[in-house]
Amino acid sequence: MSVRPWRDIQRKKTRKIRVGDVEIGGGAPISVQSMTNTLTTDVKATIKQIKALEGVGADLVRVSCPDEESSLAIKSIVKEISIPIIADIHFHYKRAIEAAESGAACLRINPGNIGSESKVKEVIKAAKDNSCSIRIGVNAGSLERDLLEKYGEPCPEAMVESASKHIRILEDNDFFNFKISCKASDVFLAVSAYYGISDTCDYPLHLGITEAGGLMPGTIKSSIGLGSLLWAGIGDTIRVSLSADPVEEIKVGFNILKSLNLRHRGVNVISCPSCARQNFNVIKNVEELEKRLEHITTPMTLSVIGCVVNGPGEARETDIGLTGGKSGHQIYLNGEKHHVLREGDMIDHLVKLCEQKQKELLEKKV
Repeated sequence: MSVRPWRDIQRKKTRKIRVGDVEIGGGAPISVQSMTNTLTTDVKATIKQIKALEGVGADLVRVSCPDEESSLAIKSIVKEISIPIIADIHFHYKRAIEAAESGAACLRINPGNIGSESKVKEVIKAAKDNSCSIRIGVNAGSLERDLLEKYGEPCPEAMVESASKHIRILEDNDFFNFKISCKASDVFLAVSAYYGISDTCDYPLHLGITEAGGLMPGTIKSSIGLGSLLWAGIGDTIRVSLSADPVEEIKVGFNILKSLNLRHRGVNVISCPSCARQNFNVIKNVEELEKRLEHITTPMTLSVIGCVVNGPGEARETDIGLTGGKSGHQIYLNGEKHHVLREGDMIDHLVKLCEQKQKELLEKKV
């Protein structure tokens, strides 16, 4: 019987670019990003939201620049944050120039929507002069009119042709520090378009299922779409688009990468769905544990299983494990039985063990 390799994903080798101090493509870790939903002109609120995103591990953040005041506000924002800013630009080329000069590390544009060739050249010059990268942002909901007339509707072929046209514009102007996205709210359309553009070029790809919906449905759609692409080795940076707190986008993004063993941050909790065999309230305890463990950033695994059916097997594969028992809960460390927890708070005990594990791992690195 032929068995498909199941543990490692062979990522497509793309060109490497830089967005500020973050490397994208070329085998660099897949970065996770989000977008603020504050008014960019409200500098205080925008900085607060970006710091919250930084706190859960965001590598990049995008802000909208619909007017001059917004693009100029970037100058004040970048002084207070640690991660690179991507300026979201639509149509007006001057906003792109202002954003680049204000400290944006990347411009999200469609070169074809900027206007005349002279305007595109001005934007590219500003990007070059300010060491700013560009993201070609193709979206099924805003394809060029001529492509819609040609294909009759948004389709993968139209999206790939749009991206290819924008690529040529940048290449013709001797600019290569860019990445590409081909987003759609339809999972099938987006995935097919990404496969198409991946076959066409070797520039790094920014993955996203746009306008995916609220927290639960958006997470599911994004996990299916992004997960299938990442499993195929496609994708260099991701954004999960949710009608929810942007912090949740970062959490979901990291969980998608964790699930595929592509990148790890913090505690990966492996827990059972609970049943009549459980010896403690699994659902309640896991929910509380996930909140209490958010401060831990070092990658590690924790299994929390309610009974002895699968508990020992899962514990042998995790850094820390708890298997529920009637007379006490068996604690495993590094896959081996270590002690039995008969008294004290289970959550406090596991949090303490995870904190100790983080300390040990950090000391090994020094």
